[in-house]
Amino acid sequence: MASAVPASAGTPLAPRSALGPYRMRDYERLPDEPRCELIFGRYVVSPAPLVRHQIVVALVWQHLERFARESQGLAVLAPVDVVIADHSAVQPDVLYVARERRNIVTDRVEGPPDLVVEVLSPGSAWRDRGEKLKLYAEGRVREYWIVDPAEKQIEFLINDDGRFVVVLAADNAYRSPAIEGLSLDLAAFWADVDARQP
Repeated sequence: MASAVPASAGTPLAPRSALGPYRMRDYERLPDEPRCELIFGRYVVSPAPLVRHQIVVALVWQHLERFARESQGLAVLAPVDVVIADHSAVQPDVLYVARERRNIVTDRVEGPPDLVVEVLSPGSAWRDRGEKLKLYAEGRVREYWIVDPAEKQIEFLINDDGRFVVVLAADNAYRSPAIEGLSLDLAAFWADVDARQP
């Protein structure tokens, strides 16, 4: 029988100020199931995502995978561990690592990716916009996309010295100021999502 995972009962509205008791050595001893993340020293278990969530994740990954082939970077789909600090190992929905930083990718990602994408679910939105946003900012992730499938919106955030600032799309297209050549046609993306919705 798999051992139990002491999980956080819920995500606070604001990130906690104190670290929890768990570190990477504890996280590495956990069973494979249930899948969980280590965020600021606390275990967090998430339920399985909805179908629309997974459609959005797949399409974001496909877009980044095409870009990665051109740029010789690497686009990775969840679940894969991303170790940001000794107190935090997360499994973002999609991530991208630039060619010159691919050395951080081994069996897992050891350090901040250039881009992290989290697709919101009803149970994860507070965490993605709270604790994970704080973690990614402090961990020096260059760019963070928060995708809201229900509202058909994407927040594009760029790291500015340990804090995120919002970058707005223009003419329904986003062009990354942090990752050269990366862009996203928002109208085409959401039309593709809708076309695949059962």
